[in-house]
Amino acid sequence: MPEQPILLFEQQDHIATITLNRPETRNAISESDMVEALVSVCQRLNEDDSIRVAILTATGSTFCSGGNIKDMRDKQGMFAGDEKALMENYRQGIQRIPLAFSQVEVPVIAAVNGAAVGAGCDLACMCDIRIASDNALFAESFIKLGLIPGDGGAWLLPRVIGISRATEMALTGRSINAETACRWGLVSDVVSADELMKRANAIAQEIAANPPLALKATKRLLQHGQTMPLSELLAASASIQATLHGTEDHSEAVNAFLEKRKPQFTGQ
Repeated sequence: MPEQPILLFEQQDHIATITLNRPETRNAISESDMVEALVSVCQRLNEDDSIRVAILTATGSTFCSGGNIKDMRDKQGMFAGDEKALMENYRQGIQRIPLAFSQVEVPVIAAVNGAAVGAGCDLACMCDIRIASDNALFAESFIKLGLIPGDGGAWLLPRVIGISRATEMALTGRSINAETACRWGLVSDVVSADELMKRANAIAQEIAANPPLALKATKRLLQHGQTMPLSELLAASASIQATLHGTEDHSEAVNAFLEKRKPQFTGQ
């Protein structure tokens, strides 16, 4: 029987669905082949102009367990070597994932189907929108292993839920359920497990119906707006807006609105 790919990739119309497919490790993302697969799929999303939005989910009962704890115990894989080697393993391994996701131009929706623990919680935070099944849970649990968020979680999580709640999660290592995650703003919606992908696809379809260039520009502006002074953001907004006013899709959107018809966008 052929070995199953560690990442599944499907595309329907303008929506790509990426599925972590290593349930035997609870979809851990610390192994080098998983790192390479995630970095490569991020590049694929940027290279294929037919994709306007992506959904990230997982097989099995766990969304992502983060680092492979058996590898930690056995000091193998990215957890092998002395202090200098370990530092380089992080930089050339799991830390490439948040950098790759930060460069993805299209919106990414995390459909969190189960536990998102440690780097798995951070993986969800790398996405632009998060929805969860009602059996999902989230934990910034590095402290329970005597570690810190080594994959960028200390940067990601406070930007999603604020410094106070991020600090509480990181210092206690306590897990929170989907309802609490929604109340805290970690996810924007909670649905039953059976409805998760239906809901994710509904959001994706609503996003994909909009002009592709404006989608990418809006995502980029929202990202920059988290660290950019208002004056710089306004200057960037004026520049981007001036460019978008000259696009075919802008003209199509305006004409479709005035003519009371559905627009047809080409990404031009």
